[in-house]
Amino acid sequence: MATMLDLIGALLLVCGTAFLFLGGVGLVRMPDTYNRIQAGTKTTTLGTLLTLLGVAFIHPDWSFKLLLIAIFLLFTNPLSSQIMARAIHRNGGDQSPLTHIDRLAEDKGR
Repeated sequence: MATMLDLIGALLLVCGTAFLFLGGVGLVRMPDTYNRIQAGTKTTTLGTLLTLLGVAFIHPDWSFKLLLIAIFLLFTNPLSSQIMARAIHRNGGDQSPLTHIDRLAEDKGR
């Protein structure tokens, strides 16, 4: 039974690492800051959660601590990216020429 849990944990660790790697690639490939923030946040959230789940399968006695870390991550990661995007927008961050809709500017009446 322990071997099966180790195998599932290792598979989840590999999937989490793959998502984190793809997030790094997304940071390089996205055209503007806002897309980079979104790519980085979404992939790091999912990649870290999969990694934490993989560790929980390998070390079941750490599950409660890992759950607390996951809950903290789910609350802070999306919120911090949204605040960073608003701050960049407020300071006049450049947008991609492909951006046609700017909801933050619409809210301010620009």
